[in-house]
Amino acid sequence: MDLADTIVLVTVTGPDRPGVTSVLLTAMSKHHVSLLDVEQVVIRGHLTLGVLVTCPGDPESLQDQVEEAMSTVGMHVDVDVDARIGRQPMSTHAVVVLGSPVTAHAFSAVSRQLAVLGANIDTIRGIADYPVTGMELMVTATDTGADTDSRLRTALAEVAVTEQIDVAVERAGLARRSKRLIVFDVDSTLIQGEVIEMLAAHAGVEEQVREVTEAAMRGEMDFAESLRQRVATLAGLDESVIEEVADRIELTPGARTTIRTLRRIGFRCGVVSGGFRQVIEPLAHELELDFVKANTLEIVDGKLTGRVVGEIVDRAFKATALRAFAAEAGVPMEQTVAVGDGANDIDMLNAAGLGVAFNAKPALREVADAALSHPYLDAVLFILGVTRDEVEAADARDGGVRRVPIVG
Repeated sequence: MDLADTIVLVTVTGPDRPGVTSVLLTAMSKHHVSLLDVEQVVIRGHLTLGVLVTCPGDPESLQDQVEEAMSTVGMHVDVDVDARIGRQPMSTHAVVVLGSPVTAHAFSAVSRQLAVLGANIDTIRGIADYPVTGMELMVTATDTGADTDSRLRTALAEVAVTEQIDVAVERAGLARRSKRLIVFDVDSTLIQGEVIEMLAAHAGVEEQVREVTEAAMRGEMDFAESLRQRVATLAGLDESVIEEVADRIELTPGARTTIRTLRRIGFRCGVVSGGFRQVIEPLAHELELDFVKANTLEIVDGKLTGRVVGEIVDRAFKATALRAFAAEAGVPMEQTVAVGDGANDIDMLNAAGLGVAFNAKPALREVADAALSHPYLDAVLFILGVTRDEVEAADARDGGVRRVPIVG
């Protein structure tokens, strides 16, 4: 760039239509400008196009030429002469805001809190309009100390509770886009409800088992002991009950979409469950999961004995299983994601590169990197930077999976 050159920012706005960029750059080329930066955004058919250039000649002549050219396609033009040329710094964090709906008041509260924390919003883009509204903010934090992530998450978590939205914070850059393995808890995460309670209903002890389950999920009882107590109530059940329960399992809304999409982009997908292998394995086969770890019910002469065999999949085992899956897949731990809902998932979420609490108990929400409170598992995709449009475009290419309204 010659020292005599003038930096000019040309901003064009108006209805999006073919040829706008071509008309603009053709007009600018007559002044022998050099491009420094170009950004374009289209929102519901309205175009905003910004072009930063060096102009070796008269900038006023450039402005006249551009305005005349753009009037032929019905576009408005703003020209800023001597625009600052400083390179836009790379954003330090991605902040995903999800809600049903996201109100202007809620979004204002998020942006205000970011300002208080000294974080500047660089870009905003819509990433979902179904089943929740999602927006991704790329922000730059002026303070990049070791506790920056924690401070951002804590402050925005308070806003999320007050405004009844979900807010997830991640470091921007390659680390965010390099996730390659995901592990889900099963009961009340990948599927609706608790399998052991469904089994207990056949034994007439559902309420008793539910109380123990809830205490364990809140972290009030050792999981291994709670499992033994609950399984003991199933003694004598015919093994055919397992198949009946497996047939009645209902996936969490968005579960198929989530796994289908993640597999498309190269993720290895698995489950680690405090539930039971005999129930989960058919589902894992159907979903084409890569890894499965769960407890095994002991069956003798066609009856449940009320015991489990082998090592119990408890809180510590879940984290160990995640590490083993990652090692087997050749994926570093910082590139892993774990999703769960109870205290039994704390170690697994802490071990993962990104831990997501899904409609979780307070004990898990407090340690998770991101917390989701809406009952749609595909919101996990939005946290990972996958947009609803990308999901639907891929589904359309691969057979036309249609958007189905969720009722109830």
